[in-house]
Amino acid sequence: MRKLIIWNLMTLDGYFEGKTPWDLGFHELVWGNELRDYSLEIGRQTDLLVFGRKTYEGMAAYWPEATNETEIKEYMNTIAKIAVSRTLTHADWNNTRVVRDPVSELKTLKQQPGKDIFIFGSAELCDSLLKADLIDEIRLCLVPVVLGGGNPHFKPAETPRPFTLLESRPIKTGAVILRYAPVDRA
Repeated sequence: MRKLIIWNLMTLDGYFEGKTPWDLGFHELVWGNELRDYSLEIGRQTDLLVFGRKTYEGMAAYWPEATNETEIKEYMNTIAKIAVSRTLTHADWNNTRVVRDPVSELKTLKQQPGKDIFIFGSAELCDSLLKADLIDEIRLCLVPVVLGGGNPHFKPAETPRPFTLLESRPIKTGAVILRYAPVDRA
């Protein structure tokens, strides 16, 4: 069975983007060889990326024309992608299809053969998939900065959901990569 994995960079105070959409400047604080290598490792572990509409639009605007990180650019532009949206009618970024019902679609895809499925960014989508009990793992790169405001990655929940630490990997830039699984799947 394929795993459905959330991956994101997050600040100490829980934000995955700053006060304006696509305010990701805090990523620069920890980007370096180790995080680049980890990103390439993720690329080898997956054959499908899933994005909410807002994240999809930002990624689709950036990666086709990116001038740096050529290995990451290559896998981002060639890998199969799903854009989850109720409003998009088509997706122009290479190898992308639009899905309106992510819970049903991802339940089916998790049962099919293949590599793990990763969700990048997409806090609202992640929230709905956590509520549907479809997430097998959360991977976070905890960036040692307090932004003081922005878009929180995790949304308020009606009940607590415990996770078990699978791995913690400090990197030289001061960040820590954390891997968690729901307690019932650890």
